[in-house]
Amino acid sequence: MPRLYPQSPAGQYGWRPIVIIACLFFIIGFVTWLNGPLITFVQVAFNLSTVSAFLVPMCFYLSYLFFPLPATLLTRLTGLKGGLVVALLVLSAGVAIFGECVSIRVYPGALSGLFVMGAGLSLLQITINPYVTLLGPTEKAAQRIAIMGVANKIAGIAAPVVLALLVMRNLGNIAGQVRAAPDMATRNHILDQFAHAVQIPYFVMAAVLLALAIGVARSSLPHIDIVGTSRPDAPVAKTSRLSRSFRLGFGVLCMFVYVGMEVMAGDAIGVYGSSLGIPLDQTKFFTSLTLTAMMGGYVLGMLLVPRVFSQERYLGLSALAGVILCVLSWLTHGYASVLCVALCGFANAMILPSLFPIVISDVEDRGAQATALLVMAFSGGAVIPQIFVQIAPSIGVQAAFVGLAVPSYLLIIFYNILLQRHNRARVVPVMMVES
Repeated sequence: MPRLYPQSPAGQYGWRPIVIIACLFFIIGFVTWLNGPLITFVQVAFNLSTVSAFLVPMCFYLSYLFFPLPATLLTRLTGLKGGLVVALLVLSAGVAIFGECVSIRVYPGALSGLFVMGAGLSLLQITINPYVTLLGPTEKAAQRIAIMGVANKIAGIAAPVVLALLVMRNLGNIAGQVRAAPDMATRNHILDQFAHAVQIPYFVMAAVLLALAIGVARSSLPHIDIVGTSRPDAPVAKTSRLSRSFRLGFGVLCMFVYVGMEVMAGDAIGVYGSSLGIPLDQTKFFTSLTLTAMMGGYVLGMLLVPRVFSQERYLGLSALAGVILCVLSWLTHGYASVLCVALCGFANAMILPSLFPIVISDVEDRGAQATALLVMAFSGGAVIPQIFVQIAPSIGVQAAFVGLAVPSYLLIIFYNILLQRHNRARVVPVMMVES
């Protein structure tokens, strides 16, 4: 007998908490996806090499490696709402530090601001993703996370455009003026004026985050105990702790490489395009192109999961689409190659919404530990782009992208195959008992 799914993914708590959490995901998206155009911005403002400019995503995502475990302990002390409020306060402080240090052209200070922002987002991620997973039926978790992804990517599409219009309108001209400057003093004067333009937008964003923290503190969100997702009526798999630990480690590794590839397709696409000879005044919008593709992927995923495909099946199909698009990006050139990289956003869209609930539900009573490890795996966004920028000069930007992306997607496919085999092994004994 086919399983009947509830019509609404909202679950027993209704849509109000989903709307509140979606607003937080919008903020996460706006802050996170500024990193793409910021790479180009700081490269010009601080007169940096490409390797030095890529310290932006490295410092931002490296914080995910250090803060999830302390954030988990803090959440246990403060509760869900308190954790969200603290996270928004930390994020507001990081945004203010970054804006001030960029405006006075102190690059180490700007990187420290990014690190603080990452700390705030670590605390947000520790709470929000499992919270959304547990708001309703497990089989609808990918839909709920996809809704959050839509809010995240709407902000991500807007963020590079807003930054480009407010701060980077004459990026190509500024870079030309710096190269043509007759002396160091003239060059520094041009760069000081260019960098100072970022101060007010970032201070405004810090104020918005502070106001949002106050709003969350005064809101009413349902309390959910984030310990695991196993249901009392669900058949319990008699698998060894070693087997569950192996699958958890494999899932965390998949999250690590996935986040790295998401950052590559979203943040590194500008550098990718400029290395192919595309002007800076066009490449500054490429992050929005990737996020638009991700939006399309979210919408399609919400329509197909779980009506047509299960979360597990769609995860494998998404990774397969990523492999195909990466190969096409290598076989094409110029704008066509950039378009293939941007369309990787379409393939990436449903990987995290599927992978996160799959890993958490698979470990049964170790949900809190799995959540911390999965968020720590977001540090892949720091490591993989750095590998890309280090090897690209020697082997070429297209070969570097494909050489990192294809193995990452294949790893997710292998995890998906392993998980489906495990699930079939779980179901067969249960069916035999019922018959």
